[in-house]
Amino acid sequence: MLKARPHSAEGAGTPAKGGLSHYITPAGVGAMRAELTALLRDERPKIVEIVSWAAGNGDRSENGDYQYGKRRLREIDRRIRFLTKRIDNAVIVDPAVQPQRDRVFFGATVTYVNERDEERTVTILGVDEADMAAGQVSLVSPVARALMRAGVGDEVRLLTPRGEEMIEVLAISYPSAP
Repeated sequence: MLKARPHSAEGAGTPAKGGLSHYITPAGVGAMRAELTALLRDERPKIVEIVSWAAGNGDRSENGDYQYGKRRLREIDRRIRFLTKRIDNAVIVDPAVQPQRDRVFFGATVTYVNERDEERTVTILGVDEADMAAGQVSLVSPVARALMRAGVGDEVRLLTPRGEEMIEVLAISYPSAP
């Protein structure tokens, strides 16, 4: 059962008791559901068919199709269990309905500048949907934690492997409400 996070005007989009790792956007949970459906309806049945065919060919200990198929089935089943558990525990938060758009919360796209005058733009998303190459950072990442609740013009302290660094928030945006 999916849990929807209630949105109050004060503190909306901030971590609820139970953990940040369950926060996800509607698009993120949709992608997880699509992957789960593809595994259950397409990929797993094909591998089961290959394993059944390979098992009928005799000696399984020297049958590469059988051994690979069984290994792949274990991988698929492990991923299915993982996705099912993540979807069941997901707390879906739609950043488009964020009432406090002047502060950084889950789902915000934030442009900031560091001490070396390097400007960066990141979107703060759930653990399962973050992709650093696409400028998407996890809600539990150091940069996201540093930016939480900051407003435009605020300077916040970011702990990096190089040490402490100050970053300044230049812009905050959220997706448009439907």
